[in-house]
Amino acid sequence: MTEDQFMGNIYQRFPVTIERGLGSHVWDVNGKEYIDCMGGYGVALVGHCNPRVVKAIREQAEKIITVHSSLYNKTREEFLDRFMKAAPKGLSQIYLNNSGTEAVEAALKFARKFTGKKKMIAMNGSYHGKSFGSLSVTFNQKYRKPFEPLLSDVAFTPFGDIEALKSAIDSDTALIILEPIQGESGIHVAPDGFLQQVRKLCDQNGVVLIFDEIQAGLGRTGKLWAGQHWETTPDIMCLAKGIAGGVPMGATLVKPDILACIGKGEQSSTFGGNPLSCAAGVATIQALTEDGLVENASKMGRLFIEGLIRLKERHKIIREVRGKGLMIGVEMKFEVRDILFDGIANNLLLLYSGKNILRLLPPLVISEFDINKSLETLDMIMTKEEQRRNV
Repeated sequence: MTEDQFMGNIYQRFPVTIERGLGSHVWDVNGKEYIDCMGGYGVALVGHCNPRVVKAIREQAEKIITVHSSLYNKTREEFLDRFMKAAPKGLSQIYLNNSGTEAVEAALKFARKFTGKKKMIAMNGSYHGKSFGSLSVTFNQKYRKPFEPLLSDVAFTPFGDIEALKSAIDSDTALIILEPIQGESGIHVAPDGFLQQVRKLCDQNGVVLIFDEIQAGLGRTGKLWAGQHWETTPDIMCLAKGIAGGVPMGATLVKPDILACIGKGEQSSTFGGNPLSCAAGVATIQALTEDGLVENASKMGRLFIEGLIRLKERHKIIREVRGKGLMIGVEMKFEVRDILFDGIANNLLLLYSGKNILRLLPPLVISEFDINKSLETLDMIMTKEEQRRNV
């Protein structure tokens, strides 16, 4: 394959060449159709080639594609107006960038400058990106070790353990960063009460609370913001993935007093807030708020999770089903590699977390029919897997 020849051995590749997509379906170059539960690692949030997004990109591309943020632009203005009306209360300022890892990098810088402190606390199982700052608060040693030394003054505590977190805080703690629902480590949902306790702890100690909702935000969990499940708002929120319907875009939402400490030139992005991404972002927020996609994520997610729990009752190789909305993890008792490839053979694209967890991040437009078909396919694949393993 030409891509393998020039792109190195960086990505886990699957033997599928995708040609086009629509909604929750994609087609390969041979015309084979798949239900897409991979969803571009969560990027295909409002569906592949969402009509609103396609129209917005086409119309914007005919006007102008790039306008640096040192100049004003009406498309950017419209995005900001629409998006900030939907933002969590109090997060009334925004820094526009291009990806999740950039959103996290900015958040770390903002929090450290605002507090004048250096220590950072992240969670066991966390994933925040692979650039040096974001990697420094990512837990998995597989990602960290080859690039050490990373940023110093970073501590990790068990996700959900408030007492361990209390013990890690001292007078030089600038920030706590966490995912309300951990994605890459296997869809681990924050225990009830934990986020509220973290919020209180940060308030008591002058610590900036950062939520990484890059994967869990924007309706994925059945609420527009994952923190809403626990009625908790951070001081900074990091967003990306599907924020612009598939066009690269990231955003760091910030309380105004925090962003006010950043001077001109201390943080910037050549491409951040470009009109093409902003036009797609306008269409995306319209799709989420006007087309019922957040509600659909809640309803379809409930159906999917209930169906997977029924599969767990039928198949001994399933250890646990967890998640919220259409952010779902299925922990298996064995490695999932064969299941992923059997899925491809049977017109179903699946994602993974580590070696033994299936991760499901389908577009929020997915239908009940597609969920039932996916469950039927998984049932058949699980049966085959149990026969193979003599379970």
